[in-house]
Amino acid sequence: MKLTLDNPSTVAAPFGDRFAHLARLDLPGGGALLVLAGQVAVDDAGAVVGVGDIVAQSERIFEIVGGVLAAHGATLADVLHIRTFLTDLGDLPGYAVVRRRLFTAVPPPASTTVEVSRLFLPDALIEVEVTAAVPAGRA
Repeated sequence: MKLTLDNPSTVAAPFGDRFAHLARLDLPGGGALLVLAGQVAVDDAGAVVGVGDIVAQSERIFEIVGGVLAAHGATLADVLHIRTFLTDLGDLPGYAVVRRRLFTAVPPPASTTVEVSRLFLPDALIEVEVTAAVPAGRA
């Protein structure tokens, strides 16, 4: 198995390249497991977008996630697990609207959602991590 840490050029580097957006584990026989770092709703300069708007922040996060996945031959349809950190569980309905629109498979990916007291950027309402599997032939 081969491990690669990557910051794909399809998305802005994470805050001065302090960490990798993605850890990719190539599997024997083909395919790969992709583990993405937590993503928050920022523009290419690192400023929070959609301040106070859970729907806008959720949409931006999944744009970033989609870009990271695409750089490794995956799509949102390849997501196995979603881990979500919300600063207010009252925002869950707005986030759920975006999730239902993007993840239409039945059942949707496995999921964990927790409320946290704060995130590392003061205006960030949400942070999302995903794990995906790329089938052999697309990996």
